[in-house]
Amino acid sequence: MGSLVKKRRKRMRKKKHKKLLRKTRHQRRSKK
Repeated sequence: MGSLVKKRRKRMRKKKHKKLLRKTRHQRRSKK
């Protein structure tokens, strides 16, 4: 059970990172 929780946490971190990358892309477009 514990191993499944760790895998879920890793997946959540990847999703959060993608959201941050999307925000930075929007900022770069607005600068142009």
